[in-house]
Amino acid sequence: METEIEFWELAAPAFIRALPALMEIYAAAMAPPPRQLPGRQAIMRQHAHYPRFHSVVAVTGERNAVAFAYGFHGCPGQWWHDVVTAELGRIDPEGVRRWFADSFEVAEVHVLPEWQGNGIGRALLYRLLEPRRERTAVLSTPTGATPAHGLYRSSGFVDLITGFRFPGTVDQEFTIMAAQLPLPAGWRPRAGGRPRGSPSNG
Repeated sequence: METEIEFWELAAPAFIRALPALMEIYAAAMAPPPRQLPGRQAIMRQHAHYPRFHSVVAVTGERNAVAFAYGFHGCPGQWWHDVVTAELGRIDPEGVRRWFADSFEVAEVHVLPEWQGNGIGRALLYRLLEPRRERTAVLSTPTGATPAHGLYRSSGFVDLITGFRFPGTVDQEFTIMAAQLPLPAGWRPRAGGRPRGSPSNG
């Protein structure tokens, strides 16, 4: 039997209160070194104060959060925005104007590993971006043929920079991606799902 999934929008104060639970999702999905988690949580708290902040959380019928996504309006003075536009401006100045003049930065999209493969990540992405009034959405994802990269490509995102190394993360390469908004129509989120490995009656 499938579990019904609800999608809740959290305003910045509610997002900050939910951060301890959301960090558990982040840690399970990304498996970072534990020493990095306090710094990541501080960054997420700071992001909640950025302009036009918007977050969506996927919650089970038992009100357990299993996934979340958030972002905000990108503008000069934000670390990610400045680092990425500096590199893109070096190789494609017109790309900076096209993709970053009025952009929404998708900062994080994470699903608990046991809930992946149910369409929750795609549902989060579309629900996060559907109400946006910016012209474009931008994000970064680890370089490679990953499920995340496939999700973004199939949702209308294109690669702007591949093999990019952020300052402080020189051991990992990222792909910078962007999409025109609104995302392609014709897709509908699933009504529910089940964690991987759970019994099925069908």
